[in-house]
Amino acid sequence: MSPSTSSATGPAPRFAVVGVPGNRRVTLFQDAVRAAGLPAARVVPWPEVLRGGAEFLPGETVRMDSPGEDAEVERLLRRVDDPTRVEGSAVWYAGFTAAVRTVARAAAAAGAVLLDDPGDIAVLFDKRLCHAVLEGAGVPVPASPTSGAAAPAVRGWADVRERMADHGMPRVFVKPAHGSSASGVLAVETAGPGRVGATTSVERDASGRLFNSLRVRRVTTEREVAAIVDALAPDGLHIERWLPKATHRGRATDLRVVVVAGRATHAVVRTSRSPMTNLHLGGERGDLDDVRAAVEAAGSSWGEALAVCERAAACFPDTLCVGVDLLPSTGWRRFAVGEVNAFGDLLPRLTGLPGSGAEGLDTYAAQVAATMNRARNRRATATA
Repeated sequence: MSPSTSSATGPAPRFAVVGVPGNRRVTLFQDAVRAAGLPAARVVPWPEVLRGGAEFLPGETVRMDSPGEDAEVERLLRRVDDPTRVEGSAVWYAGFTAAVRTVARAAAAAGAVLLDDPGDIAVLFDKRLCHAVLEGAGVPVPASPTSGAAAPAVRGWADVRERMADHGMPRVFVKPAHGSSASGVLAVETAGPGRVGATTSVERDASGRLFNSLRVRRVTTEREVAAIVDALAPDGLHIERWLPKATHRGRATDLRVVVVAGRATHAVVRTSRSPMTNLHLGGERGDLDDVRAAVEAAGSSWGEALAVCERAAACFPDTLCVGVDLLPSTGWRRFAVGEVNAFGDLLPRLTGLPGSGAEGLDTYAAQVAATMNRARNRRATATA
């Protein structure tokens, strides 16, 4: 029997991955495919797709991966020469969602199976739309005055101040609607007239251009906060109440939970001394066993915490895998969903949660296994 066949159910999936050749995400997925005894995935480069070329083979299973970490892709999508620039996220979003639709059309024309729904991706990459979908499904989320397509656009800092006052929100997160990896995010605090500060990784140069930095810093004047927000506003902004987070060993704490085929399979604790817990911004991994114990000691349920993530993922049923940012409240009794990420599975060497069905598997191997299981079920249904 060849490695690409199953003795009981016929041929196993043949993968094609739309990604950045040589990128660590593609490499980790290839490792998982080979470990499952399958032929290497055929790589379709994002630059090729963005130039109008996306071709698939009949019966291929097509996975779309992040277009990030590639200067050429950034130039094609954002239309800027410096990939660290923050502005241009609306142009990026329009180009990326158009490319995703191109992939979907090409896959459908070839009779290939798509693992990521283009409609889901369009919502996942617009924080305003995603918030409204989650809220409508009863998933706990931070309060927001910008939730949904019908919410008035935020035109600048004056609008942010007005929304904060009108909704009784002295502390908020201001996020680019189409951002990722905390790009352009500000954690804003007010304490009376003229007393405004923010925490952000945005750097602003002398000409007013905005750049991403790996250094989180404090902005201490309203004038500078306003300048950053005003520069970001044309691309679209989302405002959320800043919820007080639980702490782990004196550090603000949240979790990234990966949900594969509807089931929470992997979780990592992220801790930080700043409001941003992103690991690339200096956040550190915490001890998951300690967090589970803290949840149970508070009289809450770890299983319910994971169920919140699964409910969030269920809002996107046609997408195999999402990464859910879970925000534990002070005291570890309640949880809210901060964001749902289309490409939130980059957690190298992290194996599955006990009882998840993904024990011993990393996030990519879990997705390969889930895809193989789906293919077996489809064939069994067709045979029956």
